[in-house]
Amino acid sequence: MTDLGEERRGRGQRRLTATETDLGVVRQRALLVGTTAITHDPDAAAASLEELALLADTAGAEVVHGELQRRSSPDPATYIGRGKADELAAVATALDVDVVIFDDELSPAQQRNLEAIFKTDVVDRVALILDIFAQHATSQEGMVQVELAQLRYRLPRLRGRGLTLSQQGGGIGTRGPGETQLEVDRRRLSRRIQKLERDLATLGATRATQRKARRRSALTRVALVGYTNAGKSTLLNRLTAADVLVEDRLFSTLDPTTRRLQLPGGEPILISDTVGFVQRLPHQLVEAFRSTLDEASDVDLLLHVVDAGDADTDERIAAVHAVLTEVGGGHRNERELLVWNKTDIADPAAVAELLAAHPSSVAVSAATGAGIDTLLTEIASRLRAQARVLELVVPYDRGDVLAALHREGEVLVEVHGDTSVRLQVLLPDAAQSRFAQFAS
Repeated sequence: MTDLGEERRGRGQRRLTATETDLGVVRQRALLVGTTAITHDPDAAAASLEELALLADTAGAEVVHGELQRRSSPDPATYIGRGKADELAAVATALDVDVVIFDDELSPAQQRNLEAIFKTDVVDRVALILDIFAQHATSQEGMVQVELAQLRYRLPRLRGRGLTLSQQGGGIGTRGPGETQLEVDRRRLSRRIQKLERDLATLGATRATQRKARRRSALTRVALVGYTNAGKSTLLNRLTAADVLVEDRLFSTLDPTTRRLQLPGGEPILISDTVGFVQRLPHQLVEAFRSTLDEASDVDLLLHVVDAGDADTDERIAAVHAVLTEVGGGHRNERELLVWNKTDIADPAAVAELLAAHPSSVAVSAATGAGIDTLLTEIASRLRAQARVLELVVPYDRGDVLAALHREGEVLVEVHGDTSVRLQVLLPDAAQSRFAQFAS
């Protein structure tokens, strides 16, 4: 039995008390339940339960107790077995718990059975993450994406829910940006999903048009990816003075931000922040946020930001790669630069080990600016390495093309003829198609 109400180790983790409020609202008292049924590894399950506590804190709950059960497979009816459920129900009653949060995804039947036993709200990790996204979505596209993911999750859970889905709520698993009074009727809910899908397709087309416009600009594109709370937004602010919202909480950034950045050699690039990832990111969210996540799959270089002080860096990196693969980005190792962030608070010995294990990586502190110059130099070097030498013939009356080649590439050889200039130019991938008509 684990008391997660006690202060937990790690940066950004603090003790929660019954008197704490979130924006003046009394925090829900939460009991967390994890098992080894999925991971079959007690250490991994314990780490996941700790992350669940952080997620619950971000959602606005006060974690009063956590329980980790060792079992080889889920119970079909109650996930943890009737005996364990009755035992934890007594604990929940004694601690005056408002919500029970399971670390694994529950089936609709399991959720209903557990609510009957606990006599209080029961949600799973998927619902918890959806709730956090609902609280943080601000743009029109973000709100549509979150509501669509929530409704896809709730549709198979309509049975036996009464009016709980037809009214806006104030607890975990009930919030939704822009969510109107939903009827329990399945057909009406399905129609709402279809409308959101159409809206999202329209917004996605707009985003695709914006990406095409950026490609036509011939500017090299770089995206920041990484586990939630790794410091991507802070790094973007440090590099570009973007003034993106920065909070020491999970999923504070949902809407991608793109800014222009000039590298040490003078080359301009576009750099985008993206939503943070997490282990077992709900499939509903990956599907709903596909157009947003495409920002990370259609770039020249990925800056994979990792918290250097995290004890589970390998698992964090693997979780990010898994989501990138699902949206079509893959690992793209040849176009991925690992950036170990938060070196100002990480153990220097641990940072040195990470750099030794990943020789081509860079260590920085987005908060203090340490290592930023090295990072910029490495970005420029990586992008130049992707460039290709093209031999072009440009007529004298196309001075605009000559100027663009000098501005966007590195002119290695320039030979003047009677009517044209023959050049050998080192051009990045993003610019090569623009000048293909002048290839000799």
